[in-house]
Amino acid sequence: MAGTVLENYGADKLKSKKVFLRLDLNVPQDGQGNVTDDSRIVASLPTLRLLSAAGARVIIASHLGRPKDKVLESLRLDPVAKRLSDLLGKPVAKFNEAVGAAVETAIAKLRDGDICMLENIRFYPGEEANDPEFSKQLAKLADIYVNDAFGTAHRAHASTAGIAAYLSPDMPGLLMEREIKMLGDALNNPERPFTAIIGGSKISSKIAVLKELIKKVDVLIIGGGMAYTFIKAQGGKIGKSICEDDQLSTAREILAEADRRGTAVILPSDTTCISASEDIFKNNQRSDKLSTSVCNSNEIPDDKQGMDIGPESARKFTELALQSRTIVWNGPVGVFEYDSLEAGTRALAAALQELTAKGGTTVIGGGDSVAAIEKFGFDKSAYTHVSTGGGASLEFLEGKILPGVACLDMEPSTV
Repeated sequence: MAGTVLENYGADKLKSKKVFLRLDLNVPQDGQGNVTDDSRIVASLPTLRLLSAAGARVIIASHLGRPKDKVLESLRLDPVAKRLSDLLGKPVAKFNEAVGAAVETAIAKLRDGDICMLENIRFYPGEEANDPEFSKQLAKLADIYVNDAFGTAHRAHASTAGIAAYLSPDMPGLLMEREIKMLGDALNNPERPFTAIIGGSKISSKIAVLKELIKKVDVLIIGGGMAYTFIKAQGGKIGKSICEDDQLSTAREILAEADRRGTAVILPSDTTCISASEDIFKNNQRSDKLSTSVCNSNEIPDDKQGMDIGPESARKFTELALQSRTIVWNGPVGVFEYDSLEAGTRALAAALQELTAKGGTTVIGGGDSVAAIEKFGFDKSAYTHVSTGGGASLEFLEGKILPGVACLDMEPSTV
């Protein structure tokens, strides 16, 4: 059956139904009530438009920030509702609560196609506790549950998982379904050669994903701070570069398992370094006036600190990327926030654009990888898929079952 689960459910079944729609509208603001990056809001529009056009009465729930179960005026969703209204070209009624008699009365007055927004769902202790009673209160507001918040799908909260026990059907929104399909197809049915690029600062945060990927990929490229732990584990000298000494044995185990499976693991051969005295992490230095030099990754001097892959590594990594047919990328390969330390990450981001243009599949995990693309001013549409979920995409790559996905009816026949 063609189409998404939501499309196949049918407009006739959605008409006049109250739909509880969980979105991830956790967007940055400037402190003056203005949204500074509306990309997550824009990503929610296709599902909203489908539901509204079908005549559903849409009830949006989202979190904003980390209020820790308290009402914080600075974290109310009014600016988000206003921006959403502007983008949709129709009013979005914003309530000052998420549950209770006043909300139920207002929802009862909705007409077909109307859209409303509940208050920040994390103002309520029952949300993050996944409290059954709070889930029931939320479910009382609607007839149907739709989750389009992939960015929170790894959280077992009341609005992302608990509510599904009290409503039926429980369906993925268009964004959620695309995220699952793109990440799932890349991992389980890739066109080969299949390459994974994993960056970031620590092995400890990505042990599970590294162990999972070496079972599936042909080439595993490792960059970022975690590369130095691997290099030291092989006997290299890394100067003052970041290293998790308690993960050296884990690094050796991963390398040995990759070798056993015939998976090529590629580490940086050269490194862009700064003086160890310019400890930008310790000093929280934001100036980009850094003096850099290029060193052999296995022979970094004691007074140097590796901060980005070097030019030779950038050439090698991009060459391997362009020889691939499928690439999954999660994590930058250098401290890209600084212009003088962005070259490696920029080169890879550009190579993935080129591969996409040539018909390859490029899937970029959320978080810092996306932040890098945005910093470089690269068009996200130049990649096959750019995930909206940082932690969720990482856990998906680890092979974990996401609570916000497990509770959904993913097959059209089940709804």
